[in-house]
Amino acid sequence: MTVTLRSLELAIPSTELAQQELRDVFLAQPDLSRLGSRLVTSAFDNSGIERRYSALTEWGEGAADEDPVFFDAGTHDFLNPTTGARNEVFAREATELYVRTAEAALEGCEGLEAADVTHVITVSCTGFFAPGPDYRIVRALGLNPSVQRYHLGFMGCYAALPALRQAQTICRADPDAVVLVATVELCTLHVRTSNDPDTIVGSSLFADGAAAAVVTGRDLPSDRPVLTLDHFETVLTPVGEEAMAWNIGDHGFEMVLGTYVPHIIDDHITDALEPLLAHEPSLAARPHAEIEQWAIHPGGRSILDKVEARLGLSTEQLLPARDTLRDYGNMSSATVMFVLKHILEGGAADADADERVCAMAFGPGLTVETALMTRVPGSPRGAGRRTVSPAALRIAPVGPAAATAADR
Repeated sequence: MTVTLRSLELAIPSTELAQQELRDVFLAQPDLSRLGSRLVTSAFDNSGIERRYSALTEWGEGAADEDPVFFDAGTHDFLNPTTGARNEVFAREATELYVRTAEAALEGCEGLEAADVTHVITVSCTGFFAPGPDYRIVRALGLNPSVQRYHLGFMGCYAALPALRQAQTICRADPDAVVLVATVELCTLHVRTSNDPDTIVGSSLFADGAAAAVVTGRDLPSDRPVLTLDHFETVLTPVGEEAMAWNIGDHGFEMVLGTYVPHIIDDHITDALEPLLAHEPSLAARPHAEIEQWAIHPGGRSILDKVEARLGLSTEQLLPARDTLRDYGNMSSATVMFVLKHILEGGAADADADERVCAMAFGPGLTVETALMTRVPGSPRGAGRRTVSPAALRIAPVGPAAATAADR
């Protein structure tokens, strides 16, 4: 049976961080060595990122908290709160993002309402609390209390694809199922100043964001494009277990993101794609570039460069990933959902044609998650490819700044 992602909605926190300004703040930290300064400059300037978003209002322009926890706006010094203090912020801020995106995804799905939801799957690797985000969504949206709930925690940047795969499995087992998938990552809660190269790279890349989708096998109308979920696969590369990791420390979660990761992906990406494309031998026999759309998780600019060169993809095929990286940074598991939204809203020059979509995300292990999908145009159909901007994606900031703007 055909299982379809029928709506996909995004949200970002309200605090915008300009990459160059954030770089200068890192460079001004008193404990930064000369080598650390060079690494910070290189990492930030070569990141491919112009702006990111954070749930931390202390980082916002004009912030002047009398008792700062993460960042002293007066001295421009990074502080070092405990993991517990960071997780308290996660529980509060993530809940709002989970509920906002889940509600928007339901509202954006024609023919369905809250009473139709049978399953909820939530995703995050940047915090924990119980009752968890799955519970909060059920309560806040007034879902049936018997809804089945699952949480995928601490899997890293690739976790959205296993969540969609689980939704597909549920819908194939129960044709009447409606699965609400929501991912929220608040990576900036764990940003810190350091002379460690891995920590510096992480600080230059990671950001906050949220996404939610409705997946079902029900045959429903849609005036917007949808994605059929065709095939999923998981591959562990033979090397790289130590190159990417995510550990819990006393002062936040500690990212290990080795500079060799792009080379590992370069060496093994074609092998990682083979099991996925084997589902459709006619597709496997063609050049990779003949798959129209590529939803690559933008773990960093060098990763995208390696993927583009190794697979022989065009500059245009990497635009959804590069645009997402430029405008939002690396939001861990939520990021590939932003790329998929870009593809959904962009469309093809021939608006009446279905397009195949290959999605890839990378994470600890080194794990490569892949998915093959089909973008199906909605009806009534638009004309031609559109340039996708944050406004076109309908991404609404969530947080105090957003409330103030709404009041005005």
